[in-house]
Amino acid sequence: MNNADIDAIAAWLVDRGLAGEHETELLNGFCARCGAAGLSLSRAVTIIDTLHPIYEGRAFRWRNDGVKEDAIVEYGRTNQGGQAAANWQSSPFYHLLATGQGEMRRHLGPDDPLDFAILETLKNEGQTGFMAFVHRFASSGTIGEMDSVYSWWVTQHPGGFTEAQAAALRRLLPALLLGIKCASLKRIAGTLVEVYLGNDAGQRVLDGKISRGVADRINAVLWFSDLRGYTRITDTAPPREIIPLLNDYADVVISAIHEAGGDVLKLIGDGTLAIFKADDPGEACRSALRAEASLRQRLAALNARRLAESRPVTTVYIGLHIGEVFYGNIGSEDRLDFTVVGPAVNEASRVSSMCRSVDRHVVLSADFVAATPEPERSWIVSVGRYALRGVGRAQELFTLDPERL
Repeated sequence: MNNADIDAIAAWLVDRGLAGEHETELLNGFCARCGAAGLSLSRAVTIIDTLHPIYEGRAFRWRNDGVKEDAIVEYGRTNQGGQAAANWQSSPFYHLLATGQGEMRRHLGPDDPLDFAILETLKNEGQTGFMAFVHRFASSGTIGEMDSVYSWWVTQHPGGFTEAQAAALRRLLPALLLGIKCASLKRIAGTLVEVYLGNDAGQRVLDGKISRGVADRINAVLWFSDLRGYTRITDTAPPREIIPLLNDYADVVISAIHEAGGDVLKLIGDGTLAIFKADDPGEACRSALRAEASLRQRLAALNARRLAESRPVTTVYIGLHIGEVFYGNIGSEDRLDFTVVGPAVNEASRVSSMCRSVDRHVVLSADFVAATPEPERSWIVSVGRYALRGVGRAQELFTLDPERL
């Protein structure tokens, strides 16, 4: 590999990085171009931490022997003990971090000492050379635990990596890893807005709809739910039980909504505000009812588990309404919220609060029932006419036929 080859590969990496190429495409293209230029690679792995509620990071893998393996591996927390922590602490990367080094190079010949388990595995595969790197970021370039990119590279070239090959790899890696970092930062941005704003609202923000006061007028089913007896539970349960309880019940509510095609916009203590959108209002109503049915099944399983663990249990009250709302950015110049506002949102909240008065787990507005198609409408029964606080007109409210549940 000569200087012209190195410059050409570096230019390709910059071009693809600026184009937003996916990490696997960057790695695959890099390894193919290196091989064509005389830097023979047979296996490669790059690892970068992320900012995610479940995964600590992602590993991207490449190999040239045709063996099928996942090109992307998402890994869990390595600081919570268990096998993941043990694997990490026995790795070359952990050694580099602990010693403050940035590079490790090993020959994998018959008489070479092998000080890490991965080297023994690679040697048995017929690999002859190994190089590992940690490229650290400055503190101003970190986000969460993403403070480095890790990579290792192996070859089957006789005698391992030559000095010229090792030097070429050192020159090229910064451009590759910068592209991987950029792609990972984009993914983090997507994860954060979806986790904290919801799928639809998050995508709208990423699409650039972040101007204050800009909102779309939409017609949607509004879901407002909260936990039965939450105040009593918080007054009587040990403090350490409150967060696990909220997490357990939020998980079943949000999972049911997402599975049915809804979008969760806001968690307010024990309450959840969500919307269901569809070109046909009847389909939006049908999706909301499907979410309610799924939630009841999930609640039964959750409460059975929590009772077996001698932990407090509850259920979920739901109000469903349909109406026109403004959907967009509301707030100050330096603090915006992407949500829905309008009289219909207030009405959904009031409908939900009637669950206690009529002793039903779900209460439906008259507008929601009018938009609900058959056969779902035949499952609905009236609970009477009520005046809702803050709503100008009394209206008939409905619930699902208890005999059908």
